[in-house]
Parts: sequence; structure tokens; C-alpha cells
Amino acid sequence: QPQLQIAIDRGAAARYGINVQDIQDTIEAATKGRAVTEIFEQERRFNLVVKIGQPGEPAARLRDVAVSAPNGERIPMSQLAEFSRTDGLAEIFRENNVRRLSIKWSVRERDMGSLVNEAMQKVEATVKLPPGYRMVWSGRFEDQQRALSRLYVIVPLVVFIIFVLLFGAFNSMGDALLIMLNLPFALIGGTLALYFWQSNFNISAAVGYIAVFGVSVLNGTVLVASIRQAFADGLPLREAIVRGCEIRFRPIIVSAIVAVIGFLPAALSQGIGSEIQKPLARVVIGGLISSTALTLLALPAVYALFAARRREPEPALPPAATS
Repeated sequence: QPQLQIAIDRGAAARYGINVQDIQDTIEAATKGRAVTEIFEQERRFNLVVKIGQPGEPAARLRDVAVSAPNGERIPMSQLAEFSRTDGLAEIFRENNVRRLSIKWSVRERDMGSLVNEAMQKVEATVKLPPGYRMVWSGRFEDQQRALSRLYVIVPLVVFIIFVLLFGAFNSMGDALLIMLNLPFALIGGTLALYFWQSNFNISAAVGYIAVFGVSVLNGTVLVASIRQAFADGLPLREAIVRGCEIRFRPIIVSAIVAVIGFLPAALSQGIGSEIQKPLARVVIGGLISSTALTLLALPAVYALFAARRREPEPALPPAATS
């Protein structure tokens, strides 16, 4: 943007005995005006601004503006300052009273984390900032890093709380750990869904993992509870496992199908905001498919294996004494 720069000649001002502040005040009054008093209208207050009005081109007007010397002489501004036209910044942005220049770019067909890390390495190798300057990678990348740092605390805390609740519900550490096996079951499906859909991992995908963790743990809880109930009713272990799977097969399958159908529009959407919806929906769909299948197939087999090991053989009775 074109700018008019005015450099005050301090030597000339000293020769005429004019204070630099008086020259600056004159320039201010000639350009934007100077507030000299205030006007009150009921409860409202307005500044009364005085501005020098002269016809002609602005730069020529400023050169002709006269400044009063102590001896009463009127000295034109052209003898007290140098005028030059240059190109300058249209806007100056500041953050915490520090000038800031933003360079914006968008990410396409890449995950943000790896792309920004690659860009940081290349920039550090080629760009050398002068003293007093610093570079900050902000925007969505900064928000992502901040959210990931929170997830590093939230996810282990959620897993621990789930384990505590399961242990309190079943009073058995083995059953609680067995149900927690559904978490890697869901993790496998969500990761494969991102891979086959060629989606990048982001914060919405991490939220999808947390959501599918809850559903998979719920399915494992109801299945194990049904098996334990059948075993408590007097059925042998193998029949109790079969009976529990028969009872919970339909509810688990139907709930998974309903959730998958509900998330399909978001997983296949292409409109505005789809870059946030698609990773979450695809993780949930893949996690539900894998966790449902492995809950009904692998979890009963693992339960039978651990339950058989926990059942201790009854001690043999000593032979009765004969006379």
C-alpha cells in the first residue's frame, strides 16, 4: 500500500528554534485532526476535533503547512521535514503487543501431523530468522496438538474407570480383564477402516475410538453377565457359554447393525464439514464390526479357557476305614 513518510529534520528544527513535538502536533492536526475539547449532550460525550483544511493534493498541502517559530516567523513544513513516497504494509497485526505476520496454507490428501512435521524440518533447514524473530506453528495444528495432549490423559483415565466399574460389577478381576479384551477388538476394526477408506487419523477419529470403546465394553458386559447367570442356574460351563451367546446374540447384532446404518451417511458424506464427520463415523463403523464379531466368536472361547483354568479340581476323599 502506498505510504507517505515524513522524516523530521532535527537540525533544521534546531536552527529555527522549533520543538520537534510542535512539528508532530502540526502534522497530526493537518492529517487526522486534533481533539481540543469535549462536547456534552446529556449523558453522551463527543470530542471536538480541529483539522487544517486546505485545498489541493494531500502531500502538497502538508509541505505548505507552516509552523510558528519562537520569534513569530512562519516556517513551511517543507523546510523542516523530508517527504517521500514508499510502499508499506496495508495492515499490521499484533499479538500480545508483538507484531505478527501470518502465512496460511491448507492440507490436502495428507494427515496434518506428518505434513506439518515434514514442513517444520524443511523450514528449519532453509530459513534462518534474524535475531528477535520467532516462528510459531499454530492454527488447526496447534489445536490438534493441544487436543492430543489432553487425550493422552483422558483415554488412559477412561480405560481405568471402565476397569474399576467392571470390577465393581462382577467382583472378579478376571472377568473385568476379559471384558477389557473388547478394546483391542474395537481398535483393530477402527484402524482397518481408516486404512481401507484412506482416511487420516485426527481428533474426530480419536473421539470415535472412545465412543466405540464404550459400545464394545457394553456388549462384552452383557454377554459375560448372561454366561455367568446361566452358569449360576446350574448349567455346565460349556452349555452356559452356549446359552449366554444364544440369549445375547440377537441384541448385540441388532444394536451393531443399527449403529452402523446410522453412521453410514456421515462416513460417505462429501459436503461441508465432512472432513470432521468421516473419520469419526468410519472408526465407529469399523470398530463395531470387528468388536461385534470378535465378541461373539473370540470372547466366549477365551472365557471358556480362563474359566476352565480357574476351576480347581475337588480334592479326593480318603478311603473309608474298614473293620
